[in-house]
Amino acid sequence: MTGGVIHNPILRGFNPDPSILRVGDDYYIATSTFEWYPGVQIHHSRDLATWTLITRPLDRASQVDMRGNPDSCGVWAPCLTRADDLFWLIYTDVKRFDGNYKDTPNYLVTAPAIEGPWSDPVPLNASGFDPSLFHDDDGRKWLVNMAWDHRPDINPFAGILLQEYDPRGEKLVGQATNIFRGSDLGVTEGPHLYKRDGWYYLLTAEGGTGYNHAVTMARSRAIDGPYDLHPDKHILTAKDHPDAPLQRVGHGDFVETPDGSVYAVSLTSRPLPGTRRSPMGRETCIERMVWGDDGWLHPASGSPAPRLTVPGPDGAVGEPAGKARSVYDFAGPELPLDFQWLRTPRRERLLSLTDRPGYLRLYGREAIGSWFEQALVARRVTEFAYTASTTLEFEPTLPQHCAGLTVYYNRSRFHYLYVTHDEALGRVLQIQCCLGDWQEQNLTFPLDAPVAAGDGPVELAVRVDGAALQFAWAPAGEPLRDIGPVLDASICSDEAGRGEHASFTGTFVGMACQDLTGRGLPADFRGFCYELPA
Repeated sequence: MTGGVIHNPILRGFNPDPSILRVGDDYYIATSTFEWYPGVQIHHSRDLATWTLITRPLDRASQVDMRGNPDSCGVWAPCLTRADDLFWLIYTDVKRFDGNYKDTPNYLVTAPAIEGPWSDPVPLNASGFDPSLFHDDDGRKWLVNMAWDHRPDINPFAGILLQEYDPRGEKLVGQATNIFRGSDLGVTEGPHLYKRDGWYYLLTAEGGTGYNHAVTMARSRAIDGPYDLHPDKHILTAKDHPDAPLQRVGHGDFVETPDGSVYAVSLTSRPLPGTRRSPMGRETCIERMVWGDDGWLHPASGSPAPRLTVPGPDGAVGEPAGKARSVYDFAGPELPLDFQWLRTPRRERLLSLTDRPGYLRLYGREAIGSWFEQALVARRVTEFAYTASTTLEFEPTLPQHCAGLTVYYNRSRFHYLYVTHDEALGRVLQIQCCLGDWQEQNLTFPLDAPVAAGDGPVELAVRVDGAALQFAWAPAGEPLRDIGPVLDASICSDEAGRGEHASFTGTFVGMACQDLTGRGLPADFRGFCYELPA
């Protein structure tokens, strides 16, 4: 039954490649985290409308170490399933992006409970990314993943591979079989297998992860095919609906509620109005589906383009936006769950919440944008308009010492207000930006001259409204004052820089610290506030 309401996106801000699972009355969604650490976000819900982040299971070096991974690599397309009294999580750690090759080792971890403990990984294969595990009703288990072909003048998206997994031996057995070459839309990836009424159903993502993205369905009487395409080919897509508020819809999965209703989740984006830039990156949306008399899954609305408002189960009461105000006091020994850092499993090298209780201490490491070890701790941006602020205590003595507030997409797209040292002026404020200038990543410094910061704590803030970004600052306890020009917030989006098919994360806002001398000068941050307009 439906009687509630769900507002899309259900996971706002960078949360792509959703894999959905129901266990009793509990729903879980696992999403990709790419180079952000710890790996894989898992959200929980009881009504499909309201979701809470509960864990990130890949939290130690034995499971994932992304030091050196390029931007938008790392943990891709997790698949979360439940069988044999265990949760099973499959994921890729992508090590290379550019050129013909993709180095894509795939792994499996398991846990008795969703909160863990999660096991050390079982290596599976590296033949392509987007692996998924299917538990057949005869007890056999099957891995599917897209096949990558590095050879020139050949379609690199070479189809979907199927191979049996032996859980006792913890290894793949038999030969891999290519079961599906995709539709004419191409770029076939993101497979999930299901079984219903004697049919094996295969969902794939197609069209690339930009504005031609789609969820494609096929089915077969045998698990190894041949698979016939859905009469509509694509059951969810916005590629033919350029005015739809939710775009880039693809990479789907579906789940049945206890009463037999069907909901499909997929990634999506909300382009900034008037542009084709998506600052929040790819998010997760949901759509009501129905099984037709023809045995195929169809959108309940009759349109493949997902809606902003979807009928939900009885009692579901979603909110059209996230929490209006989030204040973090850094009072506990653990980093608040909303925050992540980049690539490294060695958190102790970057930060501490106990060296100075009540403060987040960041140890200056490599340059902002480093692929190895940079002290940058941030949370997702979830709406087009927001304000973020923090109070910083930092005593630089060299221009190589920097600490401050950043709006960050990746190493070629960010804005950064920071405290540093000037030989003539002493402690100063400066702004640096990288405007999507890939590969050179040239920096701009949009102040005529550094601003003297004086002594003591300083408050740093940023206001974003659509594409307009304004930094502000003040000595702690004084009213904020704007600093620098209005900057272009939209460069922190999937489509800026390299474009929609090469960037897969989303905008974060947070705190950073660099010590380019290699000596780890610390900066202390007292609190952080993220606030949406009333």
